[in-house]
Amino acid sequence: MFEKILIANRGEIALRVLRACRELGVKTVVVHSEADREAKYVRLADESVCIGPASPRDSYLNMPALISAAEVTDAEAIHPGYGFLSENADFAERVEKSGFVFIGPRPESIRTMGDKVSAKQAMIAAGVPVVPGSGGALPDDPKEIQRIASEVGYPVIIKAAGGGGGRGMRVVYTEAALLNAVAMTRTEAGAAFNNPEVYLEKFLENPRHIEIQVLADGEGKAVWLGERDCSMQRRHQKIIEEAPAPGIDRALVERIGERCAEACRQMRYRGAGTFEFLYENGEFFFIEMNTRIQVEHTITEMITGIDLVQQQLRIAAGEKFTLRQRDIHLHGHAIECRINAEDPYKFTPSPGQISNWHTPGGPGVRMDSHVFTGYTVPPYYDSMIAKLITYGDDRHQAIMRMDIALSEMIVEGVHTNIPLHRELMQDARFVEGGTSIHYLEHKLAARA
Repeated sequence: MFEKILIANRGEIALRVLRACRELGVKTVVVHSEADREAKYVRLADESVCIGPASPRDSYLNMPALISAAEVTDAEAIHPGYGFLSENADFAERVEKSGFVFIGPRPESIRTMGDKVSAKQAMIAAGVPVVPGSGGALPDDPKEIQRIASEVGYPVIIKAAGGGGGRGMRVVYTEAALLNAVAMTRTEAGAAFNNPEVYLEKFLENPRHIEIQVLADGEGKAVWLGERDCSMQRRHQKIIEEAPAPGIDRALVERIGERCAEACRQMRYRGAGTFEFLYENGEFFFIEMNTRIQVEHTITEMITGIDLVQQQLRIAAGEKFTLRQRDIHLHGHAIECRINAEDPYKFTPSPGQISNWHTPGGPGVRMDSHVFTGYTVPPYYDSMIAKLITYGDDRHQAIMRMDIALSEMIVEGVHTNIPLHRELMQDARFVEGGTSIHYLEHKLAARA
């Protein structure tokens, strides 16, 4: 096991990685921007290094500064968390060329799966079902683009090959709107991801968003750790996640889970990863793979009893991979609510000082957060300030515990989306289970 690692991130994930390290007896170095100087995890770490001003470009996205911080503190490895540089193959490569271990997949795996076109091709080769589409980047010939769309069938969705986080997508319902949508998405993709390539897929009308968590050792061993339902989302941004997914035949889930594990074995994938699918009418369709730890990894931990961050560290350190599929057992049900500092219905960010912070407790309640009374939510980063997780023997108990936990939580000084979460915990369709990815947006539109 490593003696010391550097955590190249901020917020609750920095604290989460730090806690996993402390349990393993690993010393930690936390980097921080000037805006995060007083953060809880900065105080708890063995060492801290300021890597620049508040702007992410000048701090958390500054590769030379991060690697220099590892050098001056004699860290052995770098954990990227999620977001920022966690899925940047160039960063992973620079980390390893600088003599450090990147706690994540190999750079070539990140490149393959980071490009949505090559990722789909890799999944087809591994026998994982994909959404019908162009099979590769769209050509320049307008007539050929129209032919492909007609063959797939409208509506279609245009996606950036290098996209992610819900950006670089455009739904097209008619041939008349197709070429303009392709041109606009290409322009946006080039500006946002430095890759103008786009591809086309069939747009599923009412799918659910289901994902499979995997762990692999990079030497051909891999397991999958159940599924998560992340369908409660707005503008492709997840709001609530739960595990396991309600109302899906277990045999079907197990079949797709094993295909994901087999894909990892074929790719010699290393570390934690998540295969994301759209699920509709009893069929799974692969859309992308996230080559990092997910925000919602917590609910998989709750139903499996496996610490995914510690597994990342063990795999990166070269420890023998002892998990076998027969060792993975799912128990109960878990739900995660992302608590954001924002207006609960307009979704406008609400930075500022938190004057009162009280978190809930009780059986089956977990709170992952770096926040405390007096903490100032900076305006420079993502608005998520906490993740509230509840566990129950069944889904009904998990929902009841979440509703109670939300009612106990007090956040004053900034607006949060807690009122929206409370409303959803009592929403008849959510309680029933199985809502599509469009449900929340339709609900919000009806409210407006």
